[in-house]
Amino acid sequence: MKEEAVKKAIEILEKNRVRWVHSTFVDIRGLMQDVVVPARAYVEGDAFTHGIGFDGSSVRGFKPIDESDMVLKPDPETLAIIPWTQDDAQRSAIVIGDIYEAYGSTEPSEVCPRGYVAKRAVKEAEAMGYTGCFGPELEYFVFSSIDPTKLVWDPWVSPNGGRGDSWGPPRVLPESPEIKPGGYFLRPKEAYFRPPPEDTTLEYRNEVASILEDYFGFRVEMHHHEVATAGQLEIDFQYGELVKTADRTIYYKFVAKNVAKRHGMLATFMPKPVYLDNASGMHIHVSLWRDGRNVMYDEDDEYAEISQTARYFIGGLLEHARALTAICCPTVNSYKRLVPGFEAPIYVMWSRRNRSALVRIPVYFKGPEFASVKRVEFRAADPSCNPYLAFSCILMAGLDGVRRKIDPGDPVDENVYELTPERRRALGIKELPTTLKDALEEMESDELIRRTLGDHLFDAFIEYKTNDWNQYCLYVTPWEIMKYLDY
Repeated sequence: MKEEAVKKAIEILEKNRVRWVHSTFVDIRGLMQDVVVPARAYVEGDAFTHGIGFDGSSVRGFKPIDESDMVLKPDPETLAIIPWTQDDAQRSAIVIGDIYEAYGSTEPSEVCPRGYVAKRAVKEAEAMGYTGCFGPELEYFVFSSIDPTKLVWDPWVSPNGGRGDSWGPPRVLPESPEIKPGGYFLRPKEAYFRPPPEDTTLEYRNEVASILEDYFGFRVEMHHHEVATAGQLEIDFQYGELVKTADRTIYYKFVAKNVAKRHGMLATFMPKPVYLDNASGMHIHVSLWRDGRNVMYDEDDEYAEISQTARYFIGGLLEHARALTAICCPTVNSYKRLVPGFEAPIYVMWSRRNRSALVRIPVYFKGPEFASVKRVEFRAADPSCNPYLAFSCILMAGLDGVRRKIDPGDPVDENVYELTPERRRALGIKELPTTLKDALEEMESDELIRRTLGDHLFDAFIEYKTNDWNQYCLYVTPWEIMKYLDY
């Protein structure tokens, strides 16, 4: 099978007269790392079989300097043509790979989120008789520009002047009247599903979605403007198995950012770039399959047509929810999203239809003809997470619930934000961590997360993110200057 995939990939490179191949992988943060290799190293050489050597000590979370030699082995099944590189000198393709130790190692290294963590999670699920399928919904912002030295909180302020005593969203918004004279202004928290001309991002979304379908093998289900103003978008694509869906998440970001740049804009998957408006989440839909059948569906269940297996899976997610938050919401900024009033979950409970729940069961349609789309939606993740790590930990947490038959308790079919503290206590509803530091402490005490990541990545993640938190605590913000300078 591998030989056939290599042969097909080489044929694609030759047919498209590719000159350069972006040979990529992700670091501990989930950020793409890229080395550009001549296509002849793949067509005439052994880049697919023997791999490409690189310095692992220069990659976040990988190796110390005295163990720096590592090998990237590209996966030929991930090869895609980059359509905006059509000049002969620029004609390029891209591929994602796994990381191996140097000197003839035959198994992915423990530093590799894709080859070690994600593929191990897939194998563990298979050993239990399951295949996990994932469908992430990535929200993100597209800005005309961002100047970190000139930020305001007031969206009505002109980009050419304005207030100097507040900080918040980017000064230049892509959908403000100043950018498009005579245009409309999308008010904060009111931009969901808005059409043109209020929505000025339609052509950009069409281009991104078309490239994902035509060149990267996606099947786009829909795209639309999201709730926040200032160009918050969502492009949804069909669910798939864990590793392939994580690959597509990485490619989604790659295409979104590059198409934005070609239009003189900037795409960001930072969770909360705009003050007093909705943040960007990455709601992750998960289903379990066995022998071609979705085992989360049960026609006889009156509540939401979910099986007992699905309930146990939810029990596992709730059991490990506080520790999962560190992996799924891995930045300091993530916790400015997890607050009441902005459609982000902060309470550990489950429900159907209910978007205030941490775990939601979508019930758009009913009946056995919709059995294949029955799933659970984990709503705490955001698009800054490493998808290989997040999907793996979510799958293992859910399967821990299946293995141990963890009861999720009764669903809460109320807007949990409006419940009194006494009512929440009576229902046994816990809260998610409110800071990255709190989440990391929960993660440190969760053995399932350690087993899923492996000791190296677990410890490296804790160390790297703790350093982020310490830097944030030490930094003196403009808000503090404004607030306390006259003390």
